[in-house]
Amino acid sequence: MIRERRVCATMPHHFELAATDEAYRASRRQIETFTRTARPRPRTQVITIPVVVHVIYRDDDENISDQQVHSQIEVLNDDFRFRNIDRDGIPEAFRHAAGDALVEFALATRDPHGRPSTGITRRKTGVAGFPYDGKSDATVRLDELIKSDPSGVAAWPRDDYLNLWVCPLDDGLLGYAQFPGGKAATDGVVIRTTAFGKVGNVIDHYNLGRTCVHEVGHWLNLLHIWGDDAHGCQRSDAVVDTPNQGGPNEGSPTYPKLSCNNAPHGDMFMNYMDYVDDDSMCMFTRGQIERMNAALAGPRASLALSNGLTPQAVDSAGNESAADNARLLFALAAQAQKTFDGVDWV
Repeated sequence: MIRERRVCATMPHHFELAATDEAYRASRRQIETFTRTARPRPRTQVITIPVVVHVIYRDDDENISDQQVHSQIEVLNDDFRFRNIDRDGIPEAFRHAAGDALVEFALATRDPHGRPSTGITRRKTGVAGFPYDGKSDATVRLDELIKSDPSGVAAWPRDDYLNLWVCPLDDGLLGYAQFPGGKAATDGVVIRTTAFGKVGNVIDHYNLGRTCVHEVGHWLNLLHIWGDDAHGCQRSDAVVDTPNQGGPNEGSPTYPKLSCNNAPHGDMFMNYMDYVDDDSMCMFTRGQIERMNAALAGPRASLALSNGLTPQAVDSAGNESAADNARLLFALAAQAQKTFDGVDWV
């Protein structure tokens, strides 16, 4: 039996949007400039992101349980907070780089209209499938099926929620995300039903919820650790503490795994932004955390003001001031220069 490979369509999705949407290209360049030049004050407190999970199904097997949904939220919290029990497997050479992102996730308790919510929506769909043929516009066509009526579910406002769509993706696709800077109606993450969470209807090798961790990393502006250059050893993931790497690692590699003259320690294949099996991923680096924090201080700053988790005790005036300052920094940095990137490597 041929085992499934990890297939993430975030970069094909990004390149299709960059090729067809001038506003997306401009926004991505502004965001990348902000990420490189802004110096937001380091966060010392946890930010909790409200999450809505849209379960799209055709039959009872695909209509995953609340337990499976909750298991995915648990994984996100453990992995982003560096509480995952497998962190002890990080090689000694890389342990200094690993860190706590101070980001947590919780299912929304209030919907966009202010009504009580479980943070889970369900839609029985009449479509025959959610095909992925690998063509340049494949994910755009999937967005049309998944993120709008009548076959899917419209996004909740991205300024207030992380949208996670869970559906039976076809043709080996495990998931994809939209980087910050795209259209609000399609903002969020899509995950295959059988790669979501760690209990219930999940498949071998992708049964610990790490596909969603990987894709939420993209949603917070992380790139693949190898720079998507097909073993060229020329591109960076724009993070200084991840080694240069020749291409994606798959399965369960043995340390050290060398490429791009990166001896003696080799690839950081245990990073969540590589392509290894779920049980071989166990860390974000401090540099990746800085990049995610820039997203949370810039294009995703409004999440700090979301009412999606109310009732809760917050200092609204202080939060509004912090968020306004973040938006000002983002705007100023965006106007400072128009050089690469966010669209492509040059």
